[in-house]
Amino acid sequence: MPTAVATPDGPHANRLLGHPPEARLLLINCDDLGLDESVNLAVVEAVRQGIAASCSLMTPCHAAPHALRLLRRHPEIPFGIHLTLVCEAPHLRWGPLTARDRVPSLLDPTGEFHAPTPAGRAALAANAQLDHVEREFRAQIDAVAASGLSPTHLDFHCLADGGREDVLDLTLALGAEYGLAVRVWLPPALDRLRGRGLPVVDHGFLDSFAIPLEDKPAHYARLLAALPPGLTEWAVHPSLATGPAPHIPDPRIPTTDTPTTNPADDGWRVRRTDYEFLVSPEAHRLLAEHAITVLGYRALQEAWQAARGRVTPRDPRPPGVPR
Repeated sequence: MPTAVATPDGPHANRLLGHPPEARLLLINCDDLGLDESVNLAVVEAVRQGIAASCSLMTPCHAAPHALRLLRRHPEIPFGIHLTLVCEAPHLRWGPLTARDRVPSLLDPTGEFHAPTPAGRAALAANAQLDHVEREFRAQIDAVAASGLSPTHLDFHCLADGGREDVLDLTLALGAEYGLAVRVWLPPALDRLRGRGLPVVDHGFLDSFAIPLEDKPAHYARLLAALPPGLTEWAVHPSLATGPAPHIPDPRIPTTDTPTTNPADDGWRVRRTDYEFLVSPEAHRLLAEHAITVLGYRALQEAWQAARGRVTPRDPRPPGVPR
């Protein structure tokens, strides 16, 4: 993980977020809200009763309407928009909210989102036209605005910092326009945004899919014990699932009447073990023992809004009004 050099006043984010230099800040965000109903229910429980503090919604997914209903029922839950240009679930396809003929450069030869494999990411990065990316990102943001809910931030599904510098710059501009924070976790963008006085992570970013499944609670406990002063972010992926997702066939593909499962989907184990740790009494005890302050994206949003004019200083257009 990249680690920032602390200023004389302590870690960069602590100072900007109003915490003392020695504070150990942990932003715990549940990614993939909207993926399916078992994810949605687990995310809400992890934020309301567990140690998570915010979440991110995938608006193109089939369970996004269910997630929006839960968010309306629990307006205290801070949530962002998990900007989505890839689909890793061939058994449960999702695609752009924009009409496909208006964003063809975002699609594979079959007319679908690319898979987030190395080859799929490379093809997307090589072919995506920035105006098509903007069109789809705005559609995903505006879908939330149309629901009457107010998100806190933008981040990316399976594409670190958007996968391309111009895509990240576009997202920063959209964040400034809509009054949202943006998840950034790779250099040199981190250094650039620190230089503009924006709160970004001091100590890197953890994706829970990188955590070993074996003895996972002990691994999380070691990470919490070693957490340094400053801001660290964990992207976690809770779900109530207890087995692989059932195969849901594409309606355009002939099928048999025999139920099947997707044998390649082992992600449910990552998600179930995340859920079990996040809502456990042990997780709460560890935070107290190590004097860790958990943050959601609402705190970052307020700081990013205060610095909107510095988010994209090269952009001559004035920031817009959040919609």
